[in-house]
Amino acid sequence: MLESVEFLSQLRSSRALSDKDLIDNNSEMAAIVGQIDFTDELKVNLFRKGAKKIYVNNSLLKKQSEIKNYIRSVCFCSNDINIVKSEPSYRRIWIDKVVSQLEPVYLELIHRFQRLLKQRSHFWRSESYQKNQSIEVIESFDIQMSLISTRIFRRRRRALAKIRPYVEYWHNHLSKSKEQVGINYLSGVENISQEEEEEGLICKKILEQLQKQRSIEALTGKCNFGPHRDDMEFLINDISIRKYGSSGQQRTFILALKMAELDLVRNIINLPPLLILDDVLAELDITRQNLLLNSVGKDSQCFISATHLDKFNQSFLSSSQMIHL
Repeated sequence: MLESVEFLSQLRSSRALSDKDLIDNNSEMAAIVGQIDFTDELKVNLFRKGAKKIYVNNSLLKKQSEIKNYIRSVCFCSNDINIVKSEPSYRRIWIDKVVSQLEPVYLELIHRFQRLLKQRSHFWRSESYQKNQSIEVIESFDIQMSLISTRIFRRRRRALAKIRPYVEYWHNHLSKSKEQVGINYLSGVENISQEEEEEGLICKKILEQLQKQRSIEALTGKCNFGPHRDDMEFLINDISIRKYGSSGQQRTFILALKMAELDLVRNIINLPPLLILDDVLAELDITRQNLLLNSVGKDSQCFISATHLDKFNQSFLSSSQMIHL
C-alpha cells in the first residue's frame, strides 16, 4: 500500500529498480488507482512492454510530470540510510526526487538525458561508427548532452541551496548539538563555484569535458562524464559523514534530510505533501521517534507501517486510523 502511494505521487518506487518489477509474474500489466480529496481519480497503468500511462479522471496526461499538480509525497524508509552511506547513485536518485518536487518538468529532462545516454552508448558499438568513424554524429551528441546536462546541473545545485537551511535547522533540532552540517555538489565540471554562473559558460565547459574523454569513450562505449556520474558530499564539521560519521550521526542526518525535504516542498507548493514512513521507527531511538511523530502529525497526512504499536505514544494512536494485516 505504501509503495503504491509513493509510486502514484513520484512515478517510481524506492524498492524496485524497474517498473516491470512491480508487475505480477503472470500478468502483462499492473494498475494503481487513487482518489484525491474525493474529487480527482488518478490512475497509473504499467506495462511489461511499452511505457506507462497516467490518467486523471480517465483523461490521459500528455506529460507524466503533470501528476505532480495533484499529489506529492515524501517517502522515508529504512533503506534511505544508503543515501548517506552507500554509492553515489542513491544520492543522485534522492536529489532528482527533490528537484522534481520543486520543478515537475525536471522529470522529462531526466528522461531525455537517459534516452540520449543510451543512444550515445549504442552509437559507439554500432556498425556505422566502426565503418565510418563518423565524427559529425558524436559532435551532435556532445551538443545535445551539454545542453541537457547544464540544465540538470543547475537545477540540482539550486535545489541543494534551497534545502540546505532546512537540513541545518532539523539537524540542530534532532541532535541538540552545535555541529555544523554541510552539503556540497560534486561534479566533473571544473571551476564552477558560483550558483549564478552563466548557463552558456557551464555548457561550454561540459562540452570541453565531453570532447576530452571521447577517445576513452570510443574504446569502452561508456560516457564517464555528466550528471549520471555526479555525487553529493554530506559533512559534519567539514568531515565526511559517509566516511567517518558514526551510525547515530548518519541516521540523524538522513532524518534531518527527509524532514527538510518535507518542509521545503510544503513551503514551495503551500500544501503539506503526503508523508510515507515505512517502518522507520525501528531505526530510531525513543527521543527521535517522538520528535519525528510530534513534528509530522500536525500538518501532513501520514502513512506509517510498523510491526508493533508499543513504539507509539497513546495520544498519537488515538488520533490515527489502524489497518491490521
